[in-house]
Amino acid sequence: MPRSLSEQTIAVVKATVPALEQHGLAITETMYRRLFRNQDIAALFNHANQKTGTQRLALAQAVLAYARNIENLSVLGGAVERIAQKHIGYAILPEHYPFVAEALLGAIAEVLGEAATEEILQAWGEAYWFLADLLIERETAIRDAIEAQPGGWTNWRRFRVADKRSEAEDIVSFVLRPLDGRSVIAHRPGQYLTLRFDEAGLAGVKRNYSISSAPNADFYRITVKREPNGEASGFLHDQVEVGAVIEATPPAGDFYLSDTPQRPLLLLSGGVGLTPIVSMLEVLAEQHHDVPVFYVHGTSSPAHHALDAQVRKAAARHGNVLVETFYESGAGETANPGRITLDWLQGNTPLAEADVYLCGPRPFLRHFVGSLRDAGIPADRIHYEFFGPTDEQLAA
Repeated sequence: MPRSLSEQTIAVVKATVPALEQHGLAITETMYRRLFRNQDIAALFNHANQKTGTQRLALAQAVLAYARNIENLSVLGGAVERIAQKHIGYAILPEHYPFVAEALLGAIAEVLGEAATEEILQAWGEAYWFLADLLIERETAIRDAIEAQPGGWTNWRRFRVADKRSEAEDIVSFVLRPLDGRSVIAHRPGQYLTLRFDEAGLAGVKRNYSISSAPNADFYRITVKREPNGEASGFLHDQVEVGAVIEATPPAGDFYLSDTPQRPLLLLSGGVGLTPIVSMLEVLAEQHHDVPVFYVHGTSSPAHHALDAQVRKAAARHGNVLVETFYESGAGETANPGRITLDWLQGNTPLAEADVYLCGPRPFLRHFVGSLRDAGIPADRIHYEFFGPTDEQLAA
């Protein structure tokens, strides 16, 4: 595997930036069209992101970011890690990469036409395989580490729905136990499961769901909100009952609580985005009594507030957790009215010195990640989960 790109390749790839700025989306749309001619490869993808166009846009932005930063790829390290974790979740293997290479180079040639010279195609081929080799190396290391741990496995494993419970209006929890009766790897609090529902009756559909239970060797729990027109969430709510079989890959994701928190923690969630935060609180309550914790959650109303009792119990066990809630309606005297604001966080939490972990709907994350950065919070103290394609994400 080459450890660096040639100077010629770097120069050629950088020279294609204007073309990518103009034609990037057309190239990624063409790439996916070519790629999905192979039904086996198409089956690896979450096609909900394809339907909305978010994946095509994210890939176009990623290819452009790669070209712009081709001389200093270290700035893309976080994005590479996030992609590798996603590939673990979707069981992407080394043998799948050549199909993507063929589709990407074919799309560049098709969209750019005569402008896609042999020199440009060779340079992008080298650049693609340089990145692909980095990803394959990292994904292999992740899989090896998972398999080395008690309860670890790779690719898809069958789970039985052992319990189904309503947590709030349009929010339901599902407890998943392995069908083989063996142990499961203890997830890192904040990580997610990738599920596919073929055996349960919804073929071809895959989704990521944060694990809302404390890490343990016996089961996982996911807590799912019914989304408007949500194919998977509607299926889970309406069709999946106790006893159903769902397949899952191992817990994945680069959003998780540090094993050794060094600062006060601000945990911030919106709506059903509280699920990974609840898992974090369980671990903090058991292992980190010396760490001050401030948990701020916002949702539409008390009726839509899930897992609050579990949060309160964990906070009581910890002994140094402040819990604050915001309701857009129905706040009464037990919660704050309206939405969480940066001003409120600056006035009521140790925001300036805390590590911040946040999860929530896309608008929630866009607002707070940007606002926290604008407020001068260093990027390495802002930790967040962003399901689906992210704006800054590379994609392979």
